[in-house]
Amino acid sequence: MAAAVDIVPGCRYWPGWLDRAAQEALAEELRQMLVEAPLFTPLMPRTGTPFSVRMSNCGPLGWVSDVTGYRYQPTHPETGRPWPPFPPALTRAWDALAGAAPAPEACLINWYGPTARMGLHQDRDEEEFSAPVLSLSLGDTALFRIGGTVRKDPTRSLRLASGDALLLAGPARLAFHGIDRIYPGSSTLLKQPGRINLTLRRVHAAPAGEIRP
Repeated sequence: MAAAVDIVPGCRYWPGWLDRAAQEALAEELRQMLVEAPLFTPLMPRTGTPFSVRMSNCGPLGWVSDVTGYRYQPTHPETGRPWPPFPPALTRAWDALAGAAPAPEACLINWYGPTARMGLHQDRDEEEFSAPVLSLSLGDTALFRIGGTVRKDPTRSLRLASGDALLLAGPARLAFHGIDRIYPGSSTLLKQPGRINLTLRRVHAAPAGEIRP
């Protein structure tokens, strides 16, 4: 694993944080989880326009989007079943990289097909902004873009490859960011072209007792 790199203040990047064996093990766990909590297509609020990304979740809460808005909820929007628990690898990643932040409550599982993108957006549907957002990448490389807390702020780009970890904290916690493109065939990890992005979040404000020393 390479040393951490600061991309912009509060945005920290660990290239190759998961080695190949760890990536394969996590990808297999996700395949089993997605049988229980299958991928669904989120819709934009009001318009009902489908996202190009498909998604699922794990952990106590999951993020969903439909015509009524964005929200976190404890059940899958199509099956009505609770989300599966975090794989241990995700808990270990949070413990290792998120500092003293309280425990995560949700992990978004985003599936990017070869042509999928994610426009510039802020992660602001949580109550707790003092906790970071931690991202792990599996599969094909993606072109990630990050700016400031105003949409028109200048941006810079970074290629996120399979096994990379990225943390948004402090001044970058509410930075606009997105995925401009996927590079199909840049990884042999997954059984088909595409990328899985896992983002761990704390949703609710935590009592002081939950914050790790």
